[in-house]
Amino acid sequence: MAADAEPKVAPLDKARLGIAGLDDVLGGGFTRNRLYLLEGSPGTGKTTIALQFLLEGASLGERGLYISLSETTEELDETARSHGWSLPDAITIYELIPPESLLDAEQQQSLLYASDLELGEATKAIFEQVDAIRPTRVVLDSLSEIRLLAGGSLRYRRQILALKHYFARQNTTMLLLDDLTADALDKTVHSVAHAVVRLEELAPDYGAERRRVRVVKYRGQRFRGGYHDFNIATGGVEVFPRLIALEHKTKFARDTLPSGIPELDALLGGGIDTGSSTLILGPAGTGKSLLTIQYVVAAAARGEKAALFVFDEELGLLLERTKAMGFDLAGLCSQGLLTIAQVDAAELSPGEFAHLVRRQVDEAQAKTVVIDSLNGYQAAMPAEGALILHVHELLQYLNRQGATTFLTVAQHGLVGDMKSPVDLTYLADTVVLLRYFEALGTVRRAISVVKKRTGAHEDTIREYCITGTGLRVGEPLRSFQGVLRGVPMLVQGADAELPDSNGL
Repeated sequence: MAADAEPKVAPLDKARLGIAGLDDVLGGGFTRNRLYLLEGSPGTGKTTIALQFLLEGASLGERGLYISLSETTEELDETARSHGWSLPDAITIYELIPPESLLDAEQQQSLLYASDLELGEATKAIFEQVDAIRPTRVVLDSLSEIRLLAGGSLRYRRQILALKHYFARQNTTMLLLDDLTADALDKTVHSVAHAVVRLEELAPDYGAERRRVRVVKYRGQRFRGGYHDFNIATGGVEVFPRLIALEHKTKFARDTLPSGIPELDALLGGGIDTGSSTLILGPAGTGKSLLTIQYVVAAAARGEKAALFVFDEELGLLLERTKAMGFDLAGLCSQGLLTIAQVDAAELSPGEFAHLVRRQVDEAQAKTVVIDSLNGYQAAMPAEGALILHVHELLQYLNRQGATTFLTVAQHGLVGDMKSPVDLTYLADTVVLLRYFEALGTVRRAISVVKKRTGAHEDTIREYCITGTGLRVGEPLRSFQGVLRGVPMLVQGADAELPDSNGL
């Protein structure tokens, strides 16, 4: 072996949780025969994840044991049925309840603390159940009850250590659930557990709740750090790992893609390059969506697939108005060349949206991706800084997959100085600027390219108009200045007039 060669490490045998995204975050799952902690406030999905953990083991022929100190067997069965699951015989639910004598006031001990008897009897019952079933996977729900029975932090820690060593000898992978209701600041189990997974639920000012998961620690194992969005839906928990663009790299031929409008292609130096991102800026009504649809239709004409994610416009209205211009988007969808997704920013987390885009590129092989608009995408972000980071990773990923991406941003204002809700011009490879300007008592439109990383482009400003058949782009407005400010002026000595917009 060469001196600089890395030693080969045998892969560890992992107990997968049956949740693809979470297994990916954990580097393949839980290392077997260890004790793990899954913590989160009530309603974050701990029970659902625990059941999926046991169901995954059952599918591999492993026996599972669910020890419940807080939920009844009927409640757990109801949770399983709500997801369409039927718990197999390989999974045993053991409902650990205090003896009836402990519920009787006349039978309670007065000389000894009741917690001494309750904790001892509970531990003994758990060990007897494990000895009888010999499970491979065990879930204990929940630690809050054990913490209360222990009565003190020292006894509680010793009890957790006893459970850890006992189950390690039984070759059992144990998952402890903690609902953080007894003492949310108690980190006793963090130092004992082999890994700690935290679930969180956020309540935005408007829209559905957002859930996210983070691996706090994992001894001797690489994992995906940071927060990862997840949902609880019928069928179980779905986790959307945080997108890391550097992990995705493919080889592709970089070509120049035409739009089908010769004047627009001339403005862009021949067209848009494969594997690049284009940001289209402009106020409302300037035709940003229509410009992206022009490239979608051009991609379909080449036989390539495209994906259109619409945040702002109602889907039916979009289909109707584009069909009136001769763009049969519904027909392209039926042919399998186009996928249109109506996105509700109030119901969708950023991680889930990135997952939807990745699915279209990875599975459906979409080569043109349109996000219309980033204003709607921003509504799904907790802060502007998070938006920039999410968009950066998403654009880098799409570029590396050879997909051509178009993003639109609606600016505030109509003429003159325009304001953008967020500045993403430095992220995009190409920036197209759309503007209104006033001339001869009418409102006109102008288009220009202010940036293109992948090649040369015109530095001119062209007028364009929206007609019944789509966009029409005219010749450069070389004899006028001040078009982008909104009120153009004829350059002294120039013998020209603003053309009629209908004659473009």
